Amino acid sequence: MISHQIHLASRPIGMPTAANFKQVDVELPALKEGQVLIKNTWMSVDPYMRGRMMERKSYIPPFEIDAVMEGGAIGEVIESLNPKFPVGSKVSNISGWRTHFISDGADLTLLPAIGIPEQYFLGVIGMPGLTAWSGLMKVAKLKPTDTVFVSAASGAVGMVVCQIAKLHGCTVVASVGSEEKAELVRGLGVDAVINYKTVTNLTEALSAAAPQGIDVYFENVGGEHLEAALNVMNDYGRIPVCGMIADYNAASPIPGPSNLMMINIKKLTLQGFIVIDYFDQFDEFAAQMGQWLMEGKVKSEETVYEGLANAPEAFLGLFEGKNKGKMLVKL
Repeated sequence: MISHQIHLASRPIGMPTAANFKQVDVELPALKEGQVLIKNTWMSVDPYMRGRMMERKSYIPPFEIDAVMEGGAIGEVIESLNPKFPVGSKVSNISGWRTHFISDGADLTLLPAIGIPEQYFLGVIGMPGLTAWSGLMKVAKLKPTDTVFVSAASGAVGMVVCQIAKLHGCTVVASVGSEEKAELVRGLGVDAVINYKTVTNLTEALSAAAPQGIDVYFENVGGEHLEAALNVMNDYGRIPVCGMIADYNAASPIPGPSNLMMINIKKLTLQGFIVIDYFDQFDEFAAQMGQWLMEGKVKSEETVYEGLANAPEAFLGLFEGKNKGKMLVKL
């Protein structure tokens, strides 16, 4: 069996390019007792992967040069010498960026038969959904009276943040980068939408959209968005820091917001968080999200690229604003 794989060819400086990736074909050995052969059917590309392309200490080891990239994927067992994973089983795994791989089962999770599309386990009921839920419910300790500001609101995490906040009765202000994305998040029932690419002053636009101030800022972008949020936050506001995508491809450090004193003046709480710290609460999250999905209370939006060869293009599209909702590659 040949496994078609995408390897990291070189470490990017600034914005990655197609030259940083290469496709490699690897012949897999015969199965040993206890092993299974997985054919991946869907794979995820996510912004955090950009950090793993850098040689630095972080919460997760960097990708190795001339080694297969890794990421969330959904696959099907096509050969099995492990009774826990019979042929035909659908599994989630972190061995994406390849068409086939062999596993002893330790890194596989059987998908529950709850009647939703399998790729949802890479998005709304997968890591992005858990990120949104844990950031709002566990870090920000969301309250129904909160006004919530969401940057990158049309992305995989942002869309779920908007919907969870609305389901809890909050007022939600969403920031996006195009009119098409603005229409998308309006369809989620948010209370106000800002197209940050067409406003001249983001603080003024946010103040107009949330005249009562904001209590929670779900931070996905950084830079100008964080500065505007600090200006408009109410006292004792909470900022769960999921990511700062505006900085991910910077070749040199970007100056921070000029108004960090607002953290002290307004007695704000900023807390960075990593979704892996909340994996032990996945069952609680999945039970709630599964119920919402079955009741039609949460929508999923996907941008799909076809074929492993297009995985680098899909990944680069994350930083060019090409995704609406979850960016996926169908293998």
